[in-house]
Amino acid sequence: MSSGKLKKAASATRRVFGERMKEAGAVDQDFVVFEADIGYSTYSHLFGDAYPERYFNMGLAEGNTMTAAAGMAAGGRTVVACSYGVFITMRAVESLRTYICYPNLNVKFLSSHGGVTAAIDGVTHQATEDIAFMTTLPNMKVLVPADTRASRACFDLALATPGPVFVRLMRDPLFDVYPDTENFVLGGSKQVREGSDITLVSYGDILFQALEAAEELAQEGISAEVIDMYSIKPFDREGLTRSIRKTGALLVAENHQQRNGLGYELAAFCLKEHPLPFDNLGLADTFAESGNYDKVLNKYGLSHNHIARAARTLFKKKRGA
Repeated sequence: MSSGKLKKAASATRRVFGERMKEAGAVDQDFVVFEADIGYSTYSHLFGDAYPERYFNMGLAEGNTMTAAAGMAAGGRTVVACSYGVFITMRAVESLRTYICYPNLNVKFLSSHGGVTAAIDGVTHQATEDIAFMTTLPNMKVLVPADTRASRACFDLALATPGPVFVRLMRDPLFDVYPDTENFVLGGSKQVREGSDITLVSYGDILFQALEAAEELAQEGISAEVIDMYSIKPFDREGLTRSIRKTGALLVAENHQQRNGLGYELAAFCLKEHPLPFDNLGLADTFAESGNYDKVLNKYGLSHNHIARAARTLFKKKRGA
């Protein structure tokens, strides 16, 4: 499956998440939303316009926003806290750690502009370390939807899951891969392409690059299985194990720093449980830069051609070539 065979998404996952939040607000009249002054970018304003008495814009003060959200959650309410990923995971990380994760409160995070999906906005708005920070925090769960259906489902899943849940969302619309009836669970993954020679694991926007790489590899006789690891923490150990036992090689590609991302987590898992030829692609200890999204991906080794090249190398290694 190549991106040419995928349906173009009408809305970015950040908007879809905000729309689902508004819909859910009519059914669940208990949860409230906290925003750090960018509601027209996170689309939390949709909820605020519909339910102003349950919407709190705390201004450009992310640490205070998260602390206030913790206070509301400590009183028994579920809270959705919204901002850009860089600000949630770095400016406010102490508040998340001490006041939300430590007491295991029901605060859910709408985190927009994950990775370099915010390419045109530059380094200050590119959350390329967020997975590392959030997966390290005890009690935090991490979800990354790739498309419209997954984004709606991840909102519902976050609201239904006890404790803090971080949902990483994209700046711009890309593609849709899942039907409206697709189900998602915490700790799950999706096999979006079956293969037998190598497993490609990704999430979010890079899933589509992995699918295009798999199509390219198929033309060369290499059968790549593509896994959408939409649940980063916890991840699907059983699903991953089934795939790598079949293929015998694993390549992880993610819109994040190589260090301490999903690739590192899966590398440690495989080293302990299932040693095999392995590689991971991500930002190689560098910041990205402002520019066209596709060009930024290509420059920093995250585009489909880089994934295909790394997969060829692993395939040869697996065969002892």
